[in-house]
Amino acid sequence: MVDDFKGKESWWLLRIMSEFVDGFDELSDIGPAVSIFGSARLHANSKFYKQCVEVARLLSKEGYAIITGGGPGIMEAANKGAAEHGVSVGLNISLPQEQKANNYQNRSLYFRYFFARKVMFVKYAIGYVCMPGGFGTLDELFEALTLMQTHKIYTFPIILFGSEYWRPVIDFMRKTMLKYKTIDEEDLELLHLTDDPREVVSLINRHMRKKERLIKKAKKGAAATVKKY
Repeated sequence: MVDDFKGKESWWLLRIMSEFVDGFDELSDIGPAVSIFGSARLHANSKFYKQCVEVARLLSKEGYAIITGGGPGIMEAANKGAAEHGVSVGLNISLPQEQKANNYQNRSLYFRYFFARKVMFVKYAIGYVCMPGGFGTLDELFEALTLMQTHKIYTFPIILFGSEYWRPVIDFMRKTMLKYKTIDEEDLELLHLTDDPREVVSLINRHMRKKERLIKKAKKGAAATVKKY
C-alpha cells in the first residue's frame, strides 16, 4: 500500500509539472499581456459583457495580448474583443460541471489544477482587469493584491471595472479593514476603479511606459558597471 501511494504521488507531481511546462512553453512569446476576469454568468445581453468586449478590443489594438479563463460570459467577451486584432489566450479549466471553451481563443491551454493556471494569469500579465464576477474573480483579485502587498511580485495596475459593482467592496476595505488596521491606506492605492474602457487603456499604457523606462535604466546601469570593470 505504501509503495502504491508513493507511485500515485509521483505521477500527480509529474502531471502538475507538465501543466507548468506547457504553460511556460505556450505563453513565453506572447509579449505584454493583460489578464481579464469576470463572471461566466454574464452573457451577451449584459452591459458588462458589451463593455468587456470594448475593453479587450482597445487593449488588443494597443498591442497587448489578452488572457482569460477561456469560458463563457465575461471570459468570452474578453476573448471576443481580442481575437479580431491580436493574441486571445484562453486558460481553460477542467471542472465537474464541464466548462465549455469559448470560440474566440487563438491560443488555448487546458488545466486540471487551479493553482497552475493561476500562475499563468499573473506571470505574463502587466495588469489585471476585474469585471464583475463571483468567487473566482475575487480569488484572482485578492491573490494578486496579496502578492503585491507582500512584495512577491512587482506592482502592476489592478483595475476594477464597474463602479456600481465594485464600490461596495472598496467601501468595505476603507470603512472596515482600515478601521481595524488589517490593511494600510497605501494598499488601496493598488486598486483603480473605472467605468471607462479608454481609462483602462490609459492606465495600462502608463504602467507599460514606466516599466520600459525602468528596464532601460537598469540596462544602462548594467552596461556602465560592465564598462567600469
